[in-house]
Amino acid sequence: MKALITGVLMGLACTAHAADTQAESDWKISVGPGMYIFPEFPGSSRLQVLPFPVQDISWKDRVFSQGPDVLGVNVLRSENYHLGASLSFDFQSRSASDDARLKGLPDVHYGPKLRLFGDYTYWAFTGAAAVYQDIGGTGQGLTAMADLLVSAPIGKALISMGPGLTWANATYTRTFFGVDQQQSLASGLPQYNTSSGLRDVHFNIDGTYTFDKHWSANLVMVVGRLQRYAAGSPITERRLDLNGMASVLYRFR
Repeated sequence: MKALITGVLMGLACTAHAADTQAESDWKISVGPGMYIFPEFPGSSRLQVLPFPVQDISWKDRVFSQGPDVLGVNVLRSENYHLGASLSFDFQSRSASDDARLKGLPDVHYGPKLRLFGDYTYWAFTGAAAVYQDIGGTGQGLTAMADLLVSAPIGKALISMGPGLTWANATYTRTFFGVDQQQSLASGLPQYNTSSGLRDVHFNIDGTYTFDKHWSANLVMVVGRLQRYAAGSPITERRLDLNGMASVLYRFR
């Protein structure tokens, strides 16, 4: 899964934390089943579904583990803002077995990324930004995201939505969308050179419904459109970029 939905999920999680005024304990622990939906590979026209457990664990809003962010720390924080870093995983990858058109292209494996992030909430608006750096040697380079979300409570539900964009460096675009001379000869695809630039523009929709003090359900959809080198690549089958997540969480504390 690409870093896009990772960043949006974490931005929305920060929004939810800012809205949570309960002070029952230094610990907040929620776990439950989840399901992710994302393209088979960046630019693919087919989606895949991945069942995966979801967690939202934090201590004093300082140390946390939320979704794809396995372990993170809010270096600076208040009721309205967070600034920190985390070790993040996503399932963004590509295999020659995903599509006959990819035969002759190298596989791209998923791996850990260092995430630096910041968010600020004013009234119903949250601005969030994050930078992801590949630290696993997978060739996924560096991406940066910015999102603006507006949130409103409707009964027991909290709805957040808003636009965002993703920028990628030359390493990332070359890995997922570039075709060099050797790869062109092996795959039959035309040679395609890339550089850094805007990867996509997207729109986020998030809904959280609280059944009671323990149970809640969450649905996230990110609808994007690939841009520049991602859009023009011969590897890309479809510019429409759909990502989503659904989960049910049980809160222990």
